[in-house]
Amino acid sequence: MKSAIVSLFLMFLISCKTDVKHVVSIKDDVSFLASDAMEGRQTGSYGEQKAAEYIAGRFENLGLEAKGTEAYFQTFSFKPKTDPHQEVNYTVKDGDSTITGTNVIGYMDNKAKSTIVIGAHYDHLGLGAEGSLHRGETAIHNGADDNASGVAVMLNLANRLKEANTRNNYLFMAFSGEEMGLLGSNYFVKNPTIDIKQANYMINMDMVGRLKKDSTLAVYGVGTSPILKQTLKAHNDNFKLVQKESGVGPSDHTSFYNADIPVLHFFTGQHEDYHKPGDDVEKLNYEGMKTISDYIFEIISDLDDNGKLPFRKTKNESDMVPRFEVGLGVTPDYLFDGKGMRIDGTRDDTPAVKAGLAKGDVVVKLGAFEITDMMTYMQALSTFKKGDTTNITVNRNGEQINAEVTF
Repeated sequence: MKSAIVSLFLMFLISCKTDVKHVVSIKDDVSFLASDAMEGRQTGSYGEQKAAEYIAGRFENLGLEAKGTEAYFQTFSFKPKTDPHQEVNYTVKDGDSTITGTNVIGYMDNKAKSTIVIGAHYDHLGLGAEGSLHRGETAIHNGADDNASGVAVMLNLANRLKEANTRNNYLFMAFSGEEMGLLGSNYFVKNPTIDIKQANYMINMDMVGRLKKDSTLAVYGVGTSPILKQTLKAHNDNFKLVQKESGVGPSDHTSFYNADIPVLHFFTGQHEDYHKPGDDVEKLNYEGMKTISDYIFEIISDLDDNGKLPFRKTKNESDMVPRFEVGLGVTPDYLFDGKGMRIDGTRDDTPAVKAGLAKGDVVVKLGAFEITDMMTYMQALSTFKKGDTTNITVNRNGEQINAEVTF
């Protein structure tokens, strides 16, 4: 039945080739990819394969050239890691317990010397794979924001770039295996289907579906080429930008940065439905997604006649993160730029909830440590062990509240 649903929708898309007035909307793409029929799109699953077929059909409908190893598809098999610090084994033997992921790759050939890579991962957590924050009965993790949103904006950009900004070629990629450790993008960089030396820069979109009322948009990688900061500033009429220099982060742009390619990664922030079954279609800000697509299109347009961008290494901010054994059990608001660490969500039966903390509280002191940002918060956490009790101070709607927290 589910296969028939995909086939019927793809037939609808193909029929639209003769209807110049029809444009598949961002919401159309999200609604299909984040439907229950895709079963959460876990890497190697039936649902992920159906999603891959859908994206390939969209690429074909948009007139993109197939650039996988087999039509639009680039498959890769790997053995799941038993140690988070070990390298992924992409070379496997028959009979091994392996998983096969599928990147989906389309190409727009403008006969240019360089190629812009535009990507987003489409895999998610299925019925609650490792990384799920859901506690309770098994449920489909539809991943509307994470990351049907990024794929939908990528497809929107592909449609807009068909007859614009032709001084570069464009490689559009839907990555598999991101949730398991950036596997699909890492595999592509090591096994590219284009000359990777001709890659100009890479744009990545991961969780761009929940632009908040204050229009805060995080952009990572702004230090990976000298021109990027001024280009972002020149076209920003709508966002409160939070800019990060580093080209390293927990999404697929990292794989390209590690290959000495400038990157920009767009992100609207975590939320209480992150990696939970509640990340559904109706909770997304579709007008915000369109505005983000407009912004990225303007950036690409500005850079169109700049030739190949120079690459610049950045300080790896993740190297500075201290290790810690305990946590409050909260989702931090990574886009908060005020003093302290703002809580964007809490999880049941955690130290934060037991201490009476709530969404919107801003942690300003933990034990003897003043908390001014995420780094000082993590540094403070690193000094505590399980079973320790300490004082915590939060600002709640202008009122300072003191409590006792036990890890």
